[in-house]
Amino acid sequence: MTITFSDVCFGFLLSLLAGLATGAGAAVAFFMKKTDTKLLTFALGSSAGVMVYISFVELLQTARGTLMDVRGESAGGWCASAAFFGGILLAALIDKLVPEDENPHEVPALPCRLPEERAAETRSPGVRRSGMLFALAIAIHNFPEGIATLASALSSEALGVSVAAAVAVHNIPEGIAVAVPLYYGTGSRRKAFLLSFLSGLAEPLGAGLAALFLMPFITPALIAVLFALVAGIMVYISFDELLPMAERWGHHHLSIYGVVLGMLLMAVILAL
Repeated sequence: MTITFSDVCFGFLLSLLAGLATGAGAAVAFFMKKTDTKLLTFALGSSAGVMVYISFVELLQTARGTLMDVRGESAGGWCASAAFFGGILLAALIDKLVPEDENPHEVPALPCRLPEERAAETRSPGVRRSGMLFALAIAIHNFPEGIATLASALSSEALGVSVAAAVAVHNIPEGIAVAVPLYYGTGSRRKAFLLSFLSGLAEPLGAGLAALFLMPFITPALIAVLFALVAGIMVYISFDELLPMAERWGHHHLSIYGVVLGMLLMAVILAL
């Protein structure tokens, strides 16, 4: 597999666009009096379906095939499995390092209404601090997603676009969740939007650092290990973040329909 500078630039651009979706979510929070929870549920389910299908059918299988060719059937299979579960462990450790009260996977759903509809007492230092810590938590969780987008783009442009789209979809409600408490706590649209926007830039930062430090050592085996690692990260994100978030508003069947449609969409795209 030959990786060119343009391939890396394309992957970085995709991770940047996916990260900017966090800022788009922050903007949505300010221009909508009520978030369409049914649409969010369906979109999050679809994003999870895309990620899970890509991880098991494309990334992990590609990694296994390459590593078996390089290291032999048994050793290659074990390497792929170790990298896959290593990715899950990495994502879980990132979760563990974030304080539970500020973890985006542990925080209850926030009301998505304009701050003017809230009482004035919500503008308190505690609310502001909570919002800032939540923005930091989102940034930490976005970092490996940037690596996932870059690794997918290095495999193929179509796969990279699909992963970036899935990541972008679930970044939108994250942007809403970051912006709302910050707006409540500061009363400033500008500050809330800026911090939400910056939390999304952790994705291209992750992609950029991965490209900077890994490019001199790129080999087919390394790319395969990275694919398996990313597959594990994406599976963990899907089960730990996307699906629980999709279930928060009580539209269970919509989330399942979204998962199935996301898988079907990826099956069609990969078959073309």
